[in-house]
Amino acid sequence: MTISLAVPDILVARAKSGDLEALEALYRAFETPVYNLALRMLRRSEDAEDVLQETFLEVVRSIRQYRGEGHLWGWVRQITVSKTLMRIRRGQLRDTEELHEEYTQGGSGLGVGGVPARIDLERAFERLTPTSRAVVWLHDVEGYTHEEIAERMERTVSFSKSQLARAHARLRRLLAEEGAAQ
Repeated sequence: MTISLAVPDILVARAKSGDLEALEALYRAFETPVYNLALRMLRRSEDAEDVLQETFLEVVRSIRQYRGEGHLWGWVRQITVSKTLMRIRRGQLRDTEELHEEYTQGGSGLGVGGVPARIDLERAFERLTPTSRAVVWLHDVEGYTHEEIAERMERTVSFSKSQLARAHARLRRLLAEEGAAQ
């Protein structure tokens, strides 16, 4: 089942004129995909909720500048990515319990308390740094080019490429360890 992120042009026009009901309708139309995108990159619901709020504050402030080129979701998505990356750059992520490699004892497959350590792609993804996770998500899932990622992260193209290569290598290693442990 595919969810449509298209909104009627009349709704956009009403939102641009400051109609609060139209702005609320846009929020309702995009709150789930904005939250999910931020959550995939940040991994914590509290951080994703903050980005959701920051994104829609920006949408409300900037809707008049939206030129109507392309789908509105593309414009909202760019704002979301920008807000998420700014949060990563500023280091405003909440402290989390990180999964450390020392929880697995020498690749034996045993975790804390002798319980088998099982890791899947989702958990492996969580073990990446926020920056690496963002680059992987933007490139591999969202389809951004290295040039676009570099621009949004205010880094070089080689930074994006090296982050992606290192993250892929780490994911392969973590998943290989899982396979060997089972």
